[in-house]
Amino acid sequence: MDRRSFIRSAGVIGAGAAASTLAAPAIAQGNITWRMVTTWPKNFPGLGVGAQRLADRVTAASGGRLTIQVFSAGELVPPLQSLDAVIDGTAEMSHGAAYYWQNKSPALSFFTGVPYGMTTPELTAWVRFLGGQEIWDEIYDQFGVQGFLSGNTGTQTGGWFRDELKSVEDVKGVRFRTPGLGGRVWEKLGATVTNMAAGEIFQALQSGTLDAAEFVGPYNDLALGFHQVAKNYYMPSFVESGLATELVVDKKKYQELPDDLQAIIRDVCQAEYDQVAADFIANDPRALKTLVDDHGVIVRNFPDDIMEAGAKASVEVVEELRASDDPLVQKTAESFVEALNLVRTRTEQIDAPYVAARQKYLKY
Repeated sequence: MDRRSFIRSAGVIGAGAAASTLAAPAIAQGNITWRMVTTWPKNFPGLGVGAQRLADRVTAASGGRLTIQVFSAGELVPPLQSLDAVIDGTAEMSHGAAYYWQNKSPALSFFTGVPYGMTTPELTAWVRFLGGQEIWDEIYDQFGVQGFLSGNTGTQTGGWFRDELKSVEDVKGVRFRTPGLGGRVWEKLGATVTNMAAGEIFQALQSGTLDAAEFVGPYNDLALGFHQVAKNYYMPSFVESGLATELVVDKKKYQELPDDLQAIIRDVCQAEYDQVAADFIANDPRALKTLVDDHGVIVRNFPDDIMEAGAKASVEVVEELRASDDPLVQKTAESFVEALNLVRTRTEQIDAPYVAARQKYLKY
């Protein structure tokens, strides 16, 4: 899919025009219709498709008793106002990434991804079994909403750069789109960081407003057309090691649902978390091959001094949060670090040596 076709299919329209045509959520003959706003363009690979599939699965599993109507980025509200739409009652659900809302609480970034932090299975373990969900609930209780993990991209790529990076000195002054705590790490390395929604990045790169950008990885980046502007593609990301998406629901309305409908939402989110991860694992390699073979993209690894400086900056960022004046931010950071120190032992003692051995010895 080329970028022009993708953007046309996205059909992103002005929020005000769309909102004026929408009815309030319907409740008829025991059936309920909820609105889900998303941060993703329509039909966006992996993420936008995952949001729509989640909605369709809830609708089907409930036999239509709870129908979810999806509004892609800009159709009801601007993409980075999706959480606010749930808080203010414009929508009942939002599908996005928790680190987009770090202005509300820095603790939310931990539930998307932390620089040099947890991989996908490690993050899953923390949230499901090591107290992460309970802390996340405390954070979102302040805003009257409930969060669920809804997808995961796995370890992302590091980004698209106009110029080759030969050392950490080359980072200084680079205007870079990258969100969350990872953005704070890149700032410590000298970059000028901004965040913007997926559909805005290409134009900013093309116009020169940005020198570099990262979004997710090959599957999404091919659709967004970044290769048309920049050819240096760095990997892996050291700031986004297992990025999770979230479904957020109005907590009061969620708790008013019958128990079975609550369970359907919760269980479909868990199923989609795994489904989206599999989608990226299957399609990132295919997209990367297309980028390299058909579009002349140059795949590079970050120089060692950037990787080392990134690790040092990552520790500084997390330690700043552990020392926060906000007790809930401090609690979240402490829980994350404790869980990471536990789960990384399995990854590093079992998974990593196995992958290294497979890479060295296994040939078909």
